Amino acid sequence: MGALPVLAMAMPSSSATAAAAAAVTVDPSARRQTIRGFGGMNHPAWAGDLTAAQRDTAFGNGTGQLGFSILRIHVDENKANWGAEVATAQRAVAQGAIVFASPWNPPATMVETFTRGSQTNAKRLRHDSYAAYAQHLNDFTQFMKSNGVDLYAISIQNEPDYAQDWTWWTSSEIVTFLRSNAGSISTRVIAPESFQYVKNMSDPILNDSTALANLDILGAHLYGTAFSDFPYPLFQQKGQGKELWMTEVYYPNSTDSADLWPAALGVGEHMHHAMVDAEFQAYVWWYIRRSYGPLREDGQISKRGAIMAHFSKFVRPGYVRINTASNPQTNVYTSAYTGGSTVVIVAVNKATSAASQQFTLANTTPSGVASYVTDASRTLASLSGPSLSNGTLTAALPAQSVTTFVITVGASGGTDTTPPTTPGTPTASGVTTTSVTLNWAASTDNTGVTGYDVVRLSGSTETAAASSTTAGATVTGLTAGTAYTFAVYARDAAGNRSTRSSTVTVTTSAGTSTGGCGVGYQVTGSWSGGFQGEIVIHNTGSAALDGWTLTFSFTAGQTITQMWGGTPGQDGGTVTVTPVDYTRAIPAGGSVSVGFLANQGSTNPAPTSFTLNGGTCATA
Repeated sequence: MGALPVLAMAMPSSSATAAAAAAVTVDPSARRQTIRGFGGMNHPAWAGDLTAAQRDTAFGNGTGQLGFSILRIHVDENKANWGAEVATAQRAVAQGAIVFASPWNPPATMVETFTRGSQTNAKRLRHDSYAAYAQHLNDFTQFMKSNGVDLYAISIQNEPDYAQDWTWWTSSEIVTFLRSNAGSISTRVIAPESFQYVKNMSDPILNDSTALANLDILGAHLYGTAFSDFPYPLFQQKGQGKELWMTEVYYPNSTDSADLWPAALGVGEHMHHAMVDAEFQAYVWWYIRRSYGPLREDGQISKRGAIMAHFSKFVRPGYVRINTASNPQTNVYTSAYTGGSTVVIVAVNKATSAASQQFTLANTTPSGVASYVTDASRTLASLSGPSLSNGTLTAALPAQSVTTFVITVGASGGTDTTPPTTPGTPTASGVTTTSVTLNWAASTDNTGVTGYDVVRLSGSTETAAASSTTAGATVTGLTAGTAYTFAVYARDAAGNRSTRSSTVTVTTSAGTSTGGCGVGYQVTGSWSGGFQGEIVIHNTGSAALDGWTLTFSFTAGQTITQMWGGTPGQDGGTVTVTPVDYTRAIPAGGSVSVGFLANQGSTNPAPTSFTLNGGTCATA
């Protein structure tokens, strides 16, 4: 068992055997990237869904839990399978995680085969289906939203450069899609998710200003990627305002048990290089539950999972990586982070003997420290001590271990604990049947405001409505003729949040009655007790529609359970549908489609009439 961290002035006599190094400076005022979080993939179709207990182990942050704050899910090409993603995503969100999604294939109707080298049945997205594919991604986004999960982002393709078993994309095809179609996607967009962080897949995006404008997160996988290839100077040059995520990996392999020691220690070194050399803002494992994953097949935390937890439990979303020596001595790797009144240091010691290491905190006043270790015999074990002396911590890092130090600091130093000032009272403009634009006086902050969160109020309940990096935002997905109350918070890079602004109440427009419409209704699939349907709304009038409400009735007890392309409401047999952002506008002569899943009884008669904004529509 390695020596415990101790004071420099109280080193045990055995410390002479530990390697020693000069003190490294940890400076909370020297900031690098903002951390979004750490997490993994849940793929019910391929690996089985997480159980309720496993969801809590993964996304809870109590004793015996991983503290994951990011969940990655799968966009199935078949909409009928989307419901499998909901339960785990809902629980992850309830515990504070963000969720993003990646597709492996478009719907089969959008795919064509071609010959790629020796592969004669390679698949690619048909170029004339780019717009339809963007809507497919929007449909999934809306489906998850209707089930209480607001996706943080959606990818356009998983591993487009390693697609023997799924869909290939060239870098030029990705750029074309980003330029022409990604702007219509209603959540943040991730690309390219290259298998090995191959820069010739992402360089063309960074070098095309239009494509880059429609990209929010540059995503990468790190399978077999050398540490020397982790840095990305072109992103640092041209990626201002974009996020950089590592969206999938397992390491060092998928053959060893996740408990094999000291092989599992390699995860700590890998994460260190991902955060320090690559400056990723997120680190996402492949399957959460697997023999080689953070949770074993029995749902218990593995050694690999414990190593991940040394980051995920203590480096929380919104924390900022700060400067410190990354490799202060042979086989020792250190990184540091700050958030609020906390500084976190993660130290990986790959050496077969203990290593003595000093940390001196600059521009802040430390007042306490807790420490946790994982090594051959201990897993996320809490250590007594160490204490602090004149702002310096000296620790004997146990052999082949990861140790996390959680240091409480005072507000007078470089660590930011000051929230932004309260935003001004929002004012409303551009009110339509389904949206409103809000503007407010900007907040100020000692280190700079990084964003604003708009919330919708209902009594004492707050619901997230929009986010923005500027003092204004457009809230969409509202219902015609309905009163809403909104307020705004400001936040800074350290995760400090302002007090809430005063409120503004807005009533959306009632909409214009029109008879210039046609509706097509069809059942596209059915099974015992349920069916899938599609509604196509045609604007046959001479003027464009900006917002709409569709009303119809079921007569045999059918109930809608899921919808994409619209937001349903049902009272008995009466169904109302309002648009989502990308179906809100219907040009004259144009149409939009809405898909849904529903329960049914022994019969399933189609609705016989439809009204749009109060006017009766022709049926087809």
